[in-house]
Amino acid sequence: MLSYGSYIGGTEQPGQQWIYTLRASAMLDDFFGAIRLKRGLERGRIRLDEAGTDVVGRCATAGTDDMNAALELAAGAAQTWSAAPLERRMRVVEEFHDLVRAHHDTLVDLMIAEGHPRALARWEAAGMLANTGVATRSFLARQMRHTVHDGPRTLQVRRVADGVVCLNPPQNATVANALLGIWALAAGNALVVRAPRSAPLGVMYALRELIAPALERAGAPAAALSVLCSDARGTLDQWLASPRVDDIMYFGGSEQGIAFGAECVARGKKPVLELAGNDICVVWHDADLDLAAEALAEAFYGSGQICMVPNCAVVHPRVADELLTRLRERAAAIRPGPPEAPDALLSPVLRPDKFYDVLGQATGAGAELVCGGRRLDVHGRPDDTRGLFLEPTVLRVNGLKTARDLDAVRHETFFPLLPVVVPEEADDAELLVSVADFVNTNEYGLRNSLWSGSERTVDAFLRRIRNGGLLKVNDSHIGFLPLLPTHGGTGLTGGPGGEANYPILRTSHLQGVSVARGVRPGAAVFARTGPDDADVQEVSA
Repeated sequence: MLSYGSYIGGTEQPGQQWIYTLRASAMLDDFFGAIRLKRGLERGRIRLDEAGTDVVGRCATAGTDDMNAALELAAGAAQTWSAAPLERRMRVVEEFHDLVRAHHDTLVDLMIAEGHPRALARWEAAGMLANTGVATRSFLARQMRHTVHDGPRTLQVRRVADGVVCLNPPQNATVANALLGIWALAAGNALVVRAPRSAPLGVMYALRELIAPALERAGAPAAALSVLCSDARGTLDQWLASPRVDDIMYFGGSEQGIAFGAECVARGKKPVLELAGNDICVVWHDADLDLAAEALAEAFYGSGQICMVPNCAVVHPRVADELLTRLRERAAAIRPGPPEAPDALLSPVLRPDKFYDVLGQATGAGAELVCGGRRLDVHGRPDDTRGLFLEPTVLRVNGLKTARDLDAVRHETFFPLLPVVVPEEADDAELLVSVADFVNTNEYGLRNSLWSGSERTVDAFLRRIRNGGLLKVNDSHIGFLPLLPTHGGTGLTGGPGGEANYPILRTSHLQGVSVARGVRPGAAVFARTGPDDADVQEVSA
């Protein structure tokens, strides 16, 4: 069994109170029995040697004094680490990448234990590798500084670390999002991470066994990293109040997140917001419909409780019926099961009442239920009273102009629910403009994707689509790729100033530098002509 105390500035502090992690499959087998065991352990009524094999690990809880100590150490470490050469700081990411490969199976097993279906846990691990691979590292290193020689001057535009970055990962994908902090460290910041009390073990393992050793191998100060399991609201308030905190990476719902971002700005902090997504996938009449249906079925992975899955499809009216037939077949093949099962892709949904509210509003307004809509047990059997899973559900919504009257279309729903909007018949050129406008006017802006076999159509979409942090064509909507961002976006996804999120760039700021030799200040100020860039010589990175 894994056991982690609070990790404060490179030192483990012994725990007094603990949060215990039980296998998610045990919760599915006997929910109330597992809850009694968990609470009994945490309240001291059950001894650990009586707990059995379903207990995976435990993490110590931290208080206000622990967090203050972590922030103080981080502030000191940030001054030292930000002065380290960029090459050394980027080495942290390289070492981390290698450690993810070495610990891959253990990392995946921990995510499964915390409830991630096996296939999706492997997908998340693949994202960690793509996000830190050679192509991505090389690209981002080039963004960190640009140097030219201009006569007697060396001019540089560089990015400088903000200082102390605090990261609050979401409850649905704690490990993958907590590990984005590796890039804040590469920028030269110190990092303080809150491990959520609902799922702290994977975060603790990943930060302790992957990021901490990477820092050590790169010669970084140990105090540059702290990770503590603490209460969410109290910790966020403490970060907002602390003069040592510079940036806060916040994951959560849009309404709450936008308000929190405004509070950060009012307190002099930089908010880096990762909020809801309401991704749109467009399928044109010349698309490969089998592949498009396969991509749209990603909407149901993890029961739609993943911010970057397709949340709405817009399908050309000429192929809508044919695509819906293929999508219905795909949806029927996506099943629930214990997270260890290799073919399980659905996760439990604990509040199905909201699903039925959204579904009822849509069908009441004329949307057609194509398939789904039932509660299921872990074996995929209908169970309308106690089923913890929801059947993959497809809606047909006729008409583009009124589609956003439905919450299922307008907002992220976080359910295995995909509305397929079929626009009104129109000339292709006119329809393309209307669909592009529909995508651009989405209040959210995480990812968008397009399926089309026409280079002309693809080019028209690429020229028109401004919304979102990522745009993919004829590809998996959720698949990770080297170089391209995994997070970030516009509108209610990233808040004001939101864009594709490369954390090394978002947690640093631009600074211009000139180093001169033999320049007379008076001549520089009062020269008859302004600076001439004809002799500027680029310096390779």
